Amino acid sequence: MGHLGLTPQSVHQLGYKTQARDKHSQEKIFNDSKMLQESGCFAIVLEHIPGEIASKLKKHLTIPVIGIGAGNDCDGQVRVTADILGLSTTQPPFAKPFLAGRELCIDALKEWIKSTNLDPENPTTKTSESKPDC
Repeated sequence: MGHLGLTPQSVHQLGYKTQARDKHSQEKIFNDSKMLQESGCFAIVLEHIPGEIASKLKKHLTIPVIGIGAGNDCDGQVRVTADILGLSTTQPPFAKPFLAGRELCIDALKEWIKSTNLDPENPTTKTSESKPDC
């Protein structure tokens, strides 16, 4: 499977900038997608590119085009679970969180720490004793 547009390797350098916005980079994605198809890729993921470019690519290729932040006219869509659950510190602009998961997890861990420190009978705070039959 090929991956064009915003790739996991480039997000730390580029941030979540939309890719393929100028003519040169659009031509590069078209050429790269054709090369990936010809080299045997069974599908291509297009990430964070304009929807109209993904739509043109879909018509240009014979393999499935999977979008992630690439418009609705793809053969399929990818959504990252951490993005849906709102677990990331930096949310991609194309991924709406449906839950404030990061805050929920932080609050739950704070409650656990608080309860552990206040309850000397909590099994997680007791020193384990060796048993002869263990």
